[in-house]
Amino acid sequence: MNDRARARKLADRIKVVVAETLERRVKDPRLGFVTITDARVTPDLREATVFYTVLGDDTALAETAAALESAKGVLRAEVGRQTQVRFTPTLTFVPDTVPRQARQIEELLARARAADREVAERAKSAQPAGEPDPYRFDGAAAADDDEPAT
Repeated sequence: MNDRARARKLADRIKVVVAETLERRVKDPRLGFVTITDARVTPDLREATVFYTVLGDDTALAETAAALESAKGVLRAEVGRQTQVRFTPTLTFVPDTVPRQARQIEELLARARAADREVAERAKSAQPAGEPDPYRFDGAAAADDDEPAT
C-alpha cells in the first residue's frame, strides 16, 4: 500500500507539470488566465484531481473548462512522461471555489465592521435607560448590611 507522503509528492509534481504544460504546450484560444491552485491524488495513485481558478466571469470559466477537458490527453501524457510512475493517474479538473468563498467572507466581514462602527457611533451619544447609577444606596442601609449578623 502506498503512503500519503508519496501521494502528496506526486500531487505536487502533477500540479507543477500541468501548470507548465498549460503555459508552454497548450495553445487553445479558449484557455483563459488559468491558475492551477492544487492537486490531490488518491492513495492508490490512480486518480488525480486538479483544482484551478480562472480570471474572469462564468463564461471564461466555462470556456477554460472545455479547453482543459480537450487538453486532458496531452496533459496526462506529459504527467506520465515527467513523473515516470508505473500507472499515470487519470486527471480530473475541478474549478476551485475557495477564492469566491473567500471574497464572500471578506464582503460579510466588511459589512460586520461597518455595522460595528455604526453601533460604536450610536453608543457615544447614548444615555442609560434607567437612573444614571442604579446601584445607588443610602448610607444607613449600607452600614447595616456591612456588619455581620450576631
